[in-house]
Amino acid sequence: MLKKFLLGLLLALTFVSGALYLVGSGLLGEEWGAAPVASGPRPAQQAVSVRAVDTPWRAGSRLPGDSPQILFGDLHNHTNYSLDAYLFNTNLVKGGGIVTPADACDFARYCSALDFWSINDHAEGLTPRVWADTVNTIRECNAAAGDPAHPDMVSFVGWEWSNSNRDDVPSHYGHKNVIFRTWEEGQTPARPIAAQPQYMLSKVPSVLLGLAGLTDGVAATADLGRYMRESRETPACADDTPSSELPVDCREVALTPRALYRKLDEWGFDSMVIPHGLAWGTTNPLGADFRDQMAQYEQRYQNLLEMYSGHGNSEVFEDFQRIAETDTGERYCPQATARFTPCCQQAGVIAQARCGDPASVECAEQVEQAVRDFLEQGDPAGRALFADATLDDWAGCGQLRNTFQPSSLYVPRMSAQYNLALGFDGGGEPKRARFGLIGSSDGHQARPGSSYKESNRLLYTDSKDVGRESISTDFYKTDKESGGFYYTGGLVAAHTKGRHRDAIWEALSNRHVYATSGDRMLVWFDLLNGPGGPVPMGSEVVLRETPRFRVRALGAFEQRPGCPDYAIAALGVERVQALCGGECYHPGGDRRKAITRIELVRIRPQVRPDEKISPLIEDPWRVLECPADGGGCEMEVEDPEYGGSARNALYYARVIQEPEPLIAGDPFGCDYDAQGQCVRRNYCVGANAKRDNNCLSEAEPRAWTSPIFLEYPR
Repeated sequence: MLKKFLLGLLLALTFVSGALYLVGSGLLGEEWGAAPVASGPRPAQQAVSVRAVDTPWRAGSRLPGDSPQILFGDLHNHTNYSLDAYLFNTNLVKGGGIVTPADACDFARYCSALDFWSINDHAEGLTPRVWADTVNTIRECNAAAGDPAHPDMVSFVGWEWSNSNRDDVPSHYGHKNVIFRTWEEGQTPARPIAAQPQYMLSKVPSVLLGLAGLTDGVAATADLGRYMRESRETPACADDTPSSELPVDCREVALTPRALYRKLDEWGFDSMVIPHGLAWGTTNPLGADFRDQMAQYEQRYQNLLEMYSGHGNSEVFEDFQRIAETDTGERYCPQATARFTPCCQQAGVIAQARCGDPASVECAEQVEQAVRDFLEQGDPAGRALFADATLDDWAGCGQLRNTFQPSSLYVPRMSAQYNLALGFDGGGEPKRARFGLIGSSDGHQARPGSSYKESNRLLYTDSKDVGRESISTDFYKTDKESGGFYYTGGLVAAHTKGRHRDAIWEALSNRHVYATSGDRMLVWFDLLNGPGGPVPMGSEVVLRETPRFRVRALGAFEQRPGCPDYAIAALGVERVQALCGGECYHPGGDRRKAITRIELVRIRPQVRPDEKISPLIEDPWRVLECPADGGGCEMEVEDPEYGGSARNALYYARVIQEPEPLIAGDPFGCDYDAQGQCVRRNYCVGANAKRDNNCLSEAEPRAWTSPIFLEYPR
């Protein structure tokens, strides 16, 4: 009887495994591609004349083609052509269904009403077929935009190059978006350039992938399996052949930024490479240092830095260490700072709280042992030492606190301020990165510019319905709160002369851009006494005399509920609900949100390789409080210390808007006591991350200008 039962069980398991394999292998699947883009008109242009600072733009106005304008865009967006996006959007994880570049085009035009955007699926998973489909969709999207000299929207084509070597810190070059100025036939690369021969997610076993069929259906899962098999079976290109001479049907690989730049040079098309996510500890080594990348940095390609996205803010440098070492290599637990507590310190706190007599010698020994054990395990793996400890027991350790929407597991020596303060590479050779600062979404739902309303967390952010811990790798099992650090994302604002492609590209190339946390604030930042007269943000100027700056800002328009008539006319009611979530960028009236203050930051880059970074960053250097009437704010300021210091300096403005409820405005979800101390944390994960909970908390939206770089004459 037992033998028959075991035999029956074996046959049942074999049948189930075979069925799951058949579904997950893609043998039953079909190829899928982008549908045609919608082509209805979008009459209202979200642009603002620089000359109209005192008479803000009103809906429906049109500017001459060569007028100075501020245009808003998103240069980082993924569709299901990125395998991680495909898996995230399954019902098993989050839901949302299949989304393609055509959905992204329609969303950018009608839901978020962007002026420009870019597609950036992961090159490591893209196949020749879907790359061709991506380029074709971008051409269709631009063809539907109207007069090329004054289009309603400009769509750029590109990909993401993702180097994620977490084990070897010096060879970890992070994630970079490659974007091209042109998209016409013969003016784009025949294939994207990846950072690795095969995408990690394409190696998911077919049987495990087949399980997705239980929630998403056999057909959808089989289609996913087919695409993953297609990705696996794309052969690597020969490494010794110029890019332009390689066959179309292979995966081109560049293992380092220098190799990537060489291949882009071989194509010869105008392009830019934009690093992002540098301070994210979820994808970067926690001990990473941008100094190690400086030898591979090239200004002609890496002119911009995506400092803010839906994965957090990478602006500030806080000089902390998670685990420190003596000169002899012995590990010890460093002290906490005002914004950071090492988890090795908190391990001691947890151990002491569990002592019967916290004042006893025995308890002190247990605390010391807990700290030693944590140091041996490392961060975040050491958190597994207390298997029953709650997120609140860890008290926000290991995370950057008391700052605006930070990236999770913050890596301080990859932050924007640290990068801008460096003057030398890892070998001690003079080298500087002069980045312009931008924001974008980095969304994986084909919804660029999804920051116009804080109303639909699962649709507008990369949050998962079930909380990250239930679908995590071993790394995240010790870092469950990271799933709460997802935001609606940012935008890049460009000061342009016209709406057309070349005007936008020129502004991006010249760093005449600023980042916003999502709201469409209007910001101007100028050096008034440049050698040839006033120059805007992003400029590099040789100057000996005292610099004089002016910064002006207007808050974003308040939003009306729903969508404008033109979006409904173009997409229809059902698609507006499905694609836009029933909400669109929909400014109403003249009321602008108030700018509460402007903060200027001064950074004086290193003049010696061993010069400490922290004293070089003055944040804030100057602060102006603004009237709370929504009428904007303006300030002028000089730096009389510049000439006396006889050293280079850079300055940027941070514009702060009035507080409002934001999705993960406080990612810790703090309950505060009367003294303003966080006494309980409610991260937006697990039970707190239910589908109907937007995890709103009050925060101050903001914008960051690109720096003005002053070079002291030698």
